[in-house]
Amino acid sequence: LTDLNNTLEEIKKNKKQSLGQLALVQRKINARTELIRSISKDLRRLDEAIYQNTLEINHLKKELDTLKNNYARSLVFAYRNRSNYDYLNFLFSATSFNDAIKRVAYLKSYRQYRETQVSAITQTQELLKQKIETLTSGKKEKNTALSEQNRQLADFENDKKEKDEVVNQLKSQEKDISAQIKIKEKTRAKLNQALQTVIRREREEAQRREKERLAKEEADRKAKLAKQNQQQDNTSTGAVKPVPKNDEPLTGLVTPEKNNRSYSPFESTEEGLTQSLNFENNRGRLPWPVSSGYVSIHYGPYQFTDKLKGVCDGIEISLPGGSSVKAVADGVVSSVFDLGGEQAVIIRHGKYFTTYSHLSSVTVSRDQEVNAGTVLGRAATGESGDGQVLFMVTNDKGTNLNPESWLKSR
Repeated sequence: LTDLNNTLEEIKKNKKQSLGQLALVQRKINARTELIRSISKDLRRLDEAIYQNTLEINHLKKELDTLKNNYARSLVFAYRNRSNYDYLNFLFSATSFNDAIKRVAYLKSYRQYRETQVSAITQTQELLKQKIETLTSGKKEKNTALSEQNRQLADFENDKKEKDEVVNQLKSQEKDISAQIKIKEKTRAKLNQALQTVIRREREEAQRREKERLAKEEADRKAKLAKQNQQQDNTSTGAVKPVPKNDEPLTGLVTPEKNNRSYSPFESTEEGLTQSLNFENNRGRLPWPVSSGYVSIHYGPYQFTDKLKGVCDGIEISLPGGSSVKAVADGVVSSVFDLGGEQAVIIRHGKYFTTYSHLSSVTVSRDQEVNAGTVLGRAATGESGDGQVLFMVTNDKGTNLNPESWLKSR
């Protein structure tokens, strides 16, 4: 919450309100809500602990009272029979020697019983003391949690008021921001068209290379077979060897299933398959394309007011303008193109593609191999004064995926 507040204060310095500011306020509200929910869970846990400790204390008090009463009765009995005469009289009144031995053992066990009573009382008192201390500590912790909850609830109300203020300010600028969203939609359509073109071109190129590879394997197979037949003709008595038909399976043909995976032309080579597997195996652990910033618009449809709404094919990240934008995985640059004053980079990772747009400058070129962490360019600055980067993840079918399910948690 501290980081969110600091970022929000930086945004407030800009003269223009932005959708990013509203998204940040909403994110702060969500974080505050989660914190309040966590405090409520702690309070329920503390209430349960206090209740259980109270029950145990009451039980120990009753047990202590019982022990004290029993010990008091044993003291009274011992007092009444305290003289040596009574002790000797009790022994000599035995009917036999064995009976006297049993009476001596009884007196010893009775003395041990009283000592055990004293030990039990002492232990119970110590346990009761510990439980009372635990109960007192739990009550203090509960009071602290209640104070924190009240403070967070008050801040939560302030956050909602702040959100309402931002929404009202945005509504007063709906025309300007609606125009910005329309520009975003046009850029989105242009970017999607370019992305689909790149994927189609890459697929056709992969299929062409695969056909060439298969044709070469077929030619090599036939040449090898012809050479074997020639050698056999030279050494045999003229027996005719059957020639394989053209519809016999090729040894190098890629089947629809490869390594238990559905066939994709992007995975017809070991390099492409390795890149796909590495990308998939790191799902949820991929590094973020930027070192700082926050998600101002999440994947999918979004709506801030009745009129301020749209669709995001990836995630839009707000960050300081000029920040470095990096590749999230190893791959090959498929395309670098202009989007009306801003640059975009598309990288192929086997059968997956990542797109980085809203760049002011680009430091890579087409067909260049890049590694995870390679700097691709710099974030461009938007009209609100902060930098913005659109990051997308797309599969070989041209379907956009939620990038946040691929990136590691922040």
